[in-house]
Amino acid sequence: MCGICGQYNYRDAEKVERGALQRMASTMRHRGPDDEGFYLDGPLGLGFRRLSIIDLEGGHQPMSDAEGTTWVVFNGEIYNFPELKERLEARGHIFRTRSDTEVIVHGYKEWGDDVFNHLNGMFGVAIWDRRRQRLLVARDPFGIKPVYYRIHGDRLFFGSEIRAVNQGVGAPPSIDPVALNLFLRHRFTPSPYTLYQGVHKLAPGSLLVAENGECTTRLWYRFTPEPFSHPPSPEEATEELLALYTRSVKRHLLSDVPVGLLLSGGIDSALLLALMNLHGKSWRTYTVGYGSSFSDDELVDAAQTAGILFSQHTPVLLDHSTFEAALPKIIASLEEPVATSSIVPMYFVCARARQDVKVVLCGQGPDELFGGYRRHLGVRYGDYWSRIPTALRRPLREMVFRVPRNEGLKRAVRSLDTVSRLERYQNVLSLLPGTTVDALFRTDLLPADAGNGMLRAWQDFAPLMRGTDELGGLQFLEMRSTLPDELLMYSDKLSMAHSLEARVPYLDREIVEYAERLTADYKVRSGSRKWLHRRVCRRFLPSAVVQRKKRGFASNVVDQWFKQIQTSQMNDLFADDNSHLYAFLRPERVQQLLRDHQSGAEDNHKILFSLVVAEHWLRANSGSCASLDTPAAPALIHPHG
Repeated sequence: MCGICGQYNYRDAEKVERGALQRMASTMRHRGPDDEGFYLDGPLGLGFRRLSIIDLEGGHQPMSDAEGTTWVVFNGEIYNFPELKERLEARGHIFRTRSDTEVIVHGYKEWGDDVFNHLNGMFGVAIWDRRRQRLLVARDPFGIKPVYYRIHGDRLFFGSEIRAVNQGVGAPPSIDPVALNLFLRHRFTPSPYTLYQGVHKLAPGSLLVAENGECTTRLWYRFTPEPFSHPPSPEEATEELLALYTRSVKRHLLSDVPVGLLLSGGIDSALLLALMNLHGKSWRTYTVGYGSSFSDDELVDAAQTAGILFSQHTPVLLDHSTFEAALPKIIASLEEPVATSSIVPMYFVCARARQDVKVVLCGQGPDELFGGYRRHLGVRYGDYWSRIPTALRRPLREMVFRVPRNEGLKRAVRSLDTVSRLERYQNVLSLLPGTTVDALFRTDLLPADAGNGMLRAWQDFAPLMRGTDELGGLQFLEMRSTLPDELLMYSDKLSMAHSLEARVPYLDREIVEYAERLTADYKVRSGSRKWLHRRVCRRFLPSAVVQRKKRGFASNVVDQWFKQIQTSQMNDLFADDNSHLYAFLRPERVQQLLRDHQSGAEDNHKILFSLVVAEHWLRANSGSCASLDTPAAPALIHPHG
């Protein structure tokens, strides 16, 4: 895992200065404290910071072929690189290292732009074709690794982090009110938007090409799922998925440094540990918790799982005062705001894990792939609502919207009544109606179509999901939108803040493509979520583990604490005429949201949470392109056991 950056003066021959490239890379030292490297070729410059994981001695970047015609900087891991190396050697390519990076170098020489379709892994990568004076920048299919870019005049700047891009330009851009609107609707900013005007996230599975004086982007990953012509039986599907899981975990354990696991009390990470045990080690596992006084705490469940599966387990105990003190600083460390309180426990569990290991596996993915969220139940069985006669459905809808503090049900009904498929999915993933969010903004600040940003972000994906059923369509977009732009984004930023590589075996390309071909009945059946995934879990885990309530780093405890913090902070934040948010929002509308919530008239805790996060983020990041400055973990973390 590393940090990459670069500059290409794609319309002139002005040389890139080494010092400018070094300053860009230095903002990402936390991503790669082990090594740095630079390559300059007239108007092109590539920079690199390395976290050494594979081929510790031979993996220096930028890396080239023997002739120096193809140069690569690469952040991530290519898990099928041993197989690709064999294929390329059989075709006459000569390798000089054991690094997976070199597979990309020779793969490009052999397959050209199609090299990305041969890769199974997570990556942000830049390839410089010196003969053609052509730069390619690509992001992996499911956006596990971020890539940002900005075109400033005739210059292209790119990097693994926004701070590197802004450092290259020399001054940060202004805040984009359209992106802020999207953040408040969805609690994250969808690709290709960021909160900075002119700074873009490369969408998952996308490629940026700079050549002949032009910069263009397109999807390189165009997998179009079609249902199996002969659907597998439940027994066959269970065996097939288990085989895919087993192969993926083996691939994801490839490392020349110690590997651990972030272990929750649930089934997803427990299954990973069971599959890791097939490789004969006593693995280190880490869980964050809040103490025995909380009935919903995960420490006991995770410790029980670790005992059953024989891991060397370390709980991390987080208290309320630490949580409250760290929250603004952790928000500041995120280059893009994400309105989930899970960022705090994620930060601290990564800090503790890094004391022992350099790589951790994480259990993200099955919820999106197999229908693990409550919204998936609504989508799966939404056709029952449409079967109700219109004359009866209309008064039911009005009755639902008259019930106070019932935002989840209101969102479901609003979504089910939407005819357009993409708009229906957009409503499912929106915290509030677009008109409510738009009304928060100052007059004439937003263009008329500001709220359609998610639809614009999905336009390239829409043709690829034509063969999916209703649930599968939503999940297809979640895999390319909510997962990479929310969960994977903050996982990347908070793990790399501690120079820790986080891997996600469930997002192996073979697994995702198999799951996306399955119909809804394999995912949500008879009201049971993650139906097929649970069948696999039962092969390895006792029923007491499989039947546990879904928690996820004791999120209920975190939410309780956040509500306490929110209550103490909101009045101060929102009553302050100098709050940064009021450069974009109307104070009276924000304060009305708060009053309605405190009176019990509405449940506005999600949008208020987003507003608090946005205010902290704006205070910390407006006008900033400096290096990462996060809370010092050893002083705040409390190892236990």
